[in-house]
Amino acid sequence: MPLKTYKPTSPGIRQLTRLSFDEITKVEPEKSLILPLKRTGGRNSYGRVTSRWMGGGHKRAYRIIDFRRDKRGVPGKVTAIEYDPNRSCRIALLTYVDGEKRYILAPVDLKVGDTVVAGEGVDIKIGNAMPIKSIPLGTFIHNIELKIGAGGQMVRSAGGYAQLMAKEGSLAQVKLPSGEVRYVLQDCYATIGQLGNIDHENVTIGKAGRSRWLGRLPRVRGVAMNPVDHPHGGGEGKSKGGNHPQSPWGTPAKGFKTRRRKQTDKYIVSRRK
Repeated sequence: MPLKTYKPTSPGIRQLTRLSFDEITKVEPEKSLILPLKRTGGRNSYGRVTSRWMGGGHKRAYRIIDFRRDKRGVPGKVTAIEYDPNRSCRIALLTYVDGEKRYILAPVDLKVGDTVVAGEGVDIKIGNAMPIKSIPLGTFIHNIELKIGAGGQMVRSAGGYAQLMAKEGSLAQVKLPSGEVRYVLQDCYATIGQLGNIDHENVTIGKAGRSRWLGRLPRVRGVAMNPVDHPHGGGEGKSKGGNHPQSPWGTPAKGFKTRRRKQTDKYIVSRRK
């Protein structure tokens, strides 16, 4: 999908690029598959900021996505490719033969009129979902489960794909987009293909206002703060006090390991670094 560029009629539009949205076939979402989405502004239930630099942004409705692909053996026809403001990839509206409608993540080359199905023994075809044990080695996959029946949790963003590397007993080795290789149970479901909207990573925001539309507030540097607000704050001129880069709460910012789920280390064959 090509990027749109503009004549530099203003400083904000000089570097700006946008997606062409050529593949979108339906503008309004399916009413039965949306929910209201309340914005938090980064605050928790006590009203305290727990995620900084969040606020504002355009109003959104949440699209209910079928990550579990648990409608097994029933063919579904792609009736629309839609934009989803809550994620970077596109979504596809499926209409099953029994009349039910569901959204799934739209892979590359999935078009209106195509038929997809989930279940064991289905064809190795883009958009079909099946257990990893049924997928040939070397195949590109996405929306991969970590727990059987829990729904896809890995590889869900635009342009993402993982590659099936090997199978050992009840486990399979999967190479993730980060370069990490990890074990996944062969009974976990995954979907065939690479996710669409590949040019998403090449988009240039272009101006500060466009970030505000997305709900992103300006990010203030620590060295611009006072000592009471950040370890890098204060000092005459531009100075951070000679200490190592760190967060406002003293956590080192470069190279410090923050992973806490040590119990899953045994499933990681090769780290991304």
